[in-house]
Amino acid sequence: MWNEVEKIEKAKNAQLAREIEISLPRELTREKSISLVREYVKRHFVAAGMCADVCLHDTGGGNPHAHIMLTMRPFDEGGEWGAKQKKEYILDKDGDKIYDPKKRQYKCKPIPATDWNEQTKAEEWRAAWAQLCNQALEQNGHAERIDHRSYERQGIDQIPTIHLGVAASAMEKRGIRTERGDLNREIEVTNQKLRQLKARISKLQNWLKEETENTEPPTLADYIQGILSRKAQTGKPGYSQSLYNLKDAAKMLNFLQTNNIMDMAGLDEKFKSMIGEQLDIQGKLKPVERRLATLKKHLEQADIYFKCKGKKPLTEAEQILFTTAKDYLKGVMNGKTTIPTKAWKEEYTKLTAERKTLNQRYLALKEEVKEAEKIRKNVYGILRQEQREQQTQRKQDMER
Repeated sequence: MWNEVEKIEKAKNAQLAREIEISLPRELTREKSISLVREYVKRHFVAAGMCADVCLHDTGGGNPHAHIMLTMRPFDEGGEWGAKQKKEYILDKDGDKIYDPKKRQYKCKPIPATDWNEQTKAEEWRAAWAQLCNQALEQNGHAERIDHRSYERQGIDQIPTIHLGVAASAMEKRGIRTERGDLNREIEVTNQKLRQLKARISKLQNWLKEETENTEPPTLADYIQGILSRKAQTGKPGYSQSLYNLKDAAKMLNFLQTNNIMDMAGLDEKFKSMIGEQLDIQGKLKPVERRLATLKKHLEQADIYFKCKGKKPLTEAEQILFTTAKDYLKGVMNGKTTIPTKAWKEEYTKLTAERKTLNQRYLALKEEVKEAEKIRKNVYGILRQEQREQQTQRKQDMER
């Protein structure tokens, strides 16, 4: 089939196939998973006119999944390939075709023959797989359910891990640490902290609600300031002596007031958003770093090429360098005849500035997160001690 696909595609940059990868529920048997995938493919792809090539992968390692290769052209009942798109002439105000003297043809625009490339289809196909899986899980008596939506769209306070990929996954299994693996481990630790904090927040929120239910609820800053002021007046020892340092206390209250943090949930949400911004900057830095390394190599090879090109005769070593640079540049210029050194330099300068800005923001945010973590721990400490003291006082009152 794929040989026939290559025959029908004439353009050198034609897209031959679309791949969709789906995870299979581990709760289902292999036979039921195969049946489920076939039903999904027939209903949502074959019925639309696509040809589908399905491969199921299940090595017993707990990650059964399927790869679905789909044709880009429709295939009709007569065994003929349909068109991907059709051309529509661009007309002027008088309704006449517009001639392009440079291309020596009339101007036209492509009109897709199908809606398969529309961005909405991805959401539609993902939702359809989730619905079909959940139906199968329910029919087979399993309580588990899947959801194609992100944690954010589901309203779940959890940071998603990233996909390891084949290479990184194989290295991790051999005990070799990878950047992606380290990032996932960092995310798992953060999620564990978030779960622990969520449980603590729930307890503290309930306690705060009991304390303020008969009065107008103060902000968290007001409540903390009241506790510190009362302890300063009574001279009682605190959770940490550093908390009663005016500078530290001012930092804490200023942070809560500046960020308009009303309660413990707001404090945790602010801290989570700062960590999320850190991870977002890390994600932006990686492609910039990779592109800079690529541009650096482009420019180095271009420099060697131009130096050797104008020099006669060349030594044996120079000839090797010249040939290597020439072959390298030919491979990265995508058929262009002029080496775009100026464009590469401009892009390198632009990305260098972008990297500097991202690094500065990352370092600044790192310090902010460190300070916020200290403030958050101190706030938790103050509230926990206040809670214990009130419980002790109530116990003593009851004994009296």
